[in-house]
Amino acid sequence: MTDSAETEPSDVDEPEGAATPPSDEMSGAVALTSDALGDASFSARYRFVVWGVTWLSYASYYVGRKGLSVAKKTMHDQLGVSTYLFASIETAYLSAYALGQFVNGLLGDRLGARRLVGLGMLLSAACVALFGSVSAGILFGVFFTINGLAQSSGWPGNNRAMAEWTEPRTRGTVMAFWATCYMVGSIAANFMASRLLGAYGWRAAFHGPALWLVLVAVLVLVFVRPGPGARLGSKPGAQSTKAAAELSEETRRAARKALLGSRTVWCYGGAYFCIKLIRYSLLFWLPYYLSKKLNYDTLTASDVASAFEAGGIGGVIVIGLLSDRIKLSRAALSAISLLGLAGALVMYAGLGTANVSTNVAVLALVGAMLYGPDSLLSGAAAQDAGGPHAAATATGFVNGLGSIGAVAQGYVTATVSEHYGWQKLFWVFVALAVLSAVALVPTMGRPEERRG
Repeated sequence: MTDSAETEPSDVDEPEGAATPPSDEMSGAVALTSDALGDASFSARYRFVVWGVTWLSYASYYVGRKGLSVAKKTMHDQLGVSTYLFASIETAYLSAYALGQFVNGLLGDRLGARRLVGLGMLLSAACVALFGSVSAGILFGVFFTINGLAQSSGWPGNNRAMAEWTEPRTRGTVMAFWATCYMVGSIAANFMASRLLGAYGWRAAFHGPALWLVLVAVLVLVFVRPGPGARLGSKPGAQSTKAAAELSEETRRAARKALLGSRTVWCYGGAYFCIKLIRYSLLFWLPYYLSKKLNYDTLTASDVASAFEAGGIGGVIVIGLLSDRIKLSRAALSAISLLGLAGALVMYAGLGTANVSTNVAVLALVGAMLYGPDSLLSGAAAQDAGGPHAAATATGFVNGLGSIGAVAQGYVTATVSEHYGWQKLFWVFVALAVLSAVALVPTMGRPEERRG
């Protein structure tokens, strides 16, 4: 998109400074005019709509990525797809997802949340539907790689919307509840895909989620609008609307450029690299470890592994609430939780083999200690660092660096567990948790400036 196109008054999704959205911004039965969006009482009510739609949106992104893990065995049995091909497809997906975080972070601050998320979900729906319609290995790889790029629009785009519709002083609390979307979404996606597969076959595990993604994309395109935060820093007056928009774009461009040289976001990203390496390793390998090492049956292994994400829901809410109520920076609070994660992993290495109940309890503690800083650093803290002009860029950058860790986890997990044993792998996780906390030290001197 050219700068000239961005500065046209009709480009209402651009979170432009003084530019005023036209009164017919929304088509259909609900029309949100610029006057309505600028009204404080209306915004106070409408923010709940945006919070709800974006929560549903990011939870729904998971239905576009979890079908493959559910359908693997059936696809292997019916199509002869090899383990190596599955591994290659997942690596290509994660690599595209990591790259897409950086790209979509920049796009989110240029296009606006509604377009980025709505179009990203539609592209993901198309890729998932096509994946479920073909039978050739090369096509599986192509469609799932493109899906990785589409899926990477979700976090920076939705965080852009949340940054516009939350106040910095309450952002930790709001994001504490909002960030439960990716744990709930993961659990719900497994449920949907497994039921569709059991009832209608493996292709339905992709076609059903594709239809759901389209429906939610429509909700995003209809209901997500630029919030009060999109207008911070505007200086309406003698300037024409177009001139004001040009000035706003120049301001945003400077903010994005400055952000990429910010020590804060690099520290957040370095910490998140370690966090996401641990998280994805546990998500992808826990059922396998429980079955192979502890001899749990398949159903028990799956149920026990779910304690990790269930514990994470509580951790996300608690740390988010605390981040708005205690006099510590979000980075310092995250570092404390990461040291707690290191302790929980030490406990799991020693007690995880005791019995099922102990395994569930300690795994839930690990999840709580991990998902808390995971959500805080990639959400509220990154939004604070990006401010009103670069929130999507900041969240995309932090999550992009973290996603490189997600790509690396496959090699780290397989190499360490095969050559040194599973117990040593948990000690590698302990070291990574401590390293993640250390990476945050340069940002912990004082509470960060919390900008809208």
